[in-house]
Amino acid sequence: MSEAFRDNAAQSRFELTVDGHTAFVVYRKTPDTITLVHTEVPPELGGRGIGCKLARATLDAVRAQKIKLVVTCEFIQGFMKKHPEYDDLLG
Repeated sequence: MSEAFRDNAAQSRFELTVDGHTAFVVYRKTPDTITLVHTEVPPELGGRGIGCKLARATLDAVRAQKIKLVVTCEFIQGFMKKHPEYDDLLG
């Protein structure tokens, strides 16, 4: 399985491409805040833990940017409930 994660700033989303399919988290950004709005995983990648890999990579990328996080995406909210190590990101 080949994987590639990136911040696609032109489309305001973090992307994880796996085996030719792209899962993504849409965001809105201001100079000091990023809001994670929606996560989408293609059906072809379902049941493989890709959503969790994408969530972890996204939150790590937000941490590296040192900006405040707001989460309106239900998937990311659910992930964060199971992974309190990311609670410090919330603004």
